[in-house]
Amino acid sequence: MAVSAASKEPGAARLAALTALIADETRACCLLALLDGRAWTAGELARHAGVAASTASEHLGKLVAGGLLAEERQGRHRYVRLADAQVAQLVEGLAAYAVPGGGERPRTLRASSARDAMARGRTCYDHLAGRLGIAVTDGMAERGLLRVDTGFSLTEAGLGWFRGLGVALDSGGRRPLVRGCLDWTERRQHLAGVAGAGLCHHAFASGWVERIGSERAVRLTPTGHDVLRSELGVHLRE
Repeated sequence: MAVSAASKEPGAARLAALTALIADETRACCLLALLDGRAWTAGELARHAGVAASTASEHLGKLVAGGLLAEERQGRHRYVRLADAQVAQLVEGLAAYAVPGGGERPRTLRASSARDAMARGRTCYDHLAGRLGIAVTDGMAERGLLRVDTGFSLTEAGLGWFRGLGVALDSGGRRPLVRGCLDWTERRQHLAGVAGAGLCHHAFASGWVERIGSERAVRLTPTGHDVLRSELGVHLRE
């Protein structure tokens, strides 16, 4: 008697369901947009994906039901965000695999400028990515704050550096204190995990970085340039 694939491998059905959930261009577009770590309304995602509001709502419902998105309601507004950092890691990892080298050549000057801005610096869910994220990671490694030779780990000096910044690193949850995240434009790993999220939050709160428009792209402020140059030896050109 033939044995089904599902009975041979119990996780096969769940994996197939997950990949089928992502394997739609509109849903993929929404997931990529939500990598900025913020909550979006269904209307905002509809405009971003270029579909009708009713179409976006249907797709978002499937992503919520599948556990990839979390839903919040405030009055008449419905907001969605990525369910957690694990989902963000999954989406960013798939993007790195799907668009090696940054994807197709942009067809317009606006699209080219947007891609260049994303490559220079952006948020990857709740940590810094792009050339900015790589430069910060390299600077931490060169200053002896971060070990990258045997996987990512903070040194004692690194833990002290975060304490000096006033960034609390709560490692009591399931999320790792530090981990590497493959950067889909730089093809190298940048700092993620609790430490990466804490540093990113501190960078925004302290005025080191600011968002560019409504996308994930960010840029260093003059203050950010000065602080990262003195703290980590980071020199970035716009």
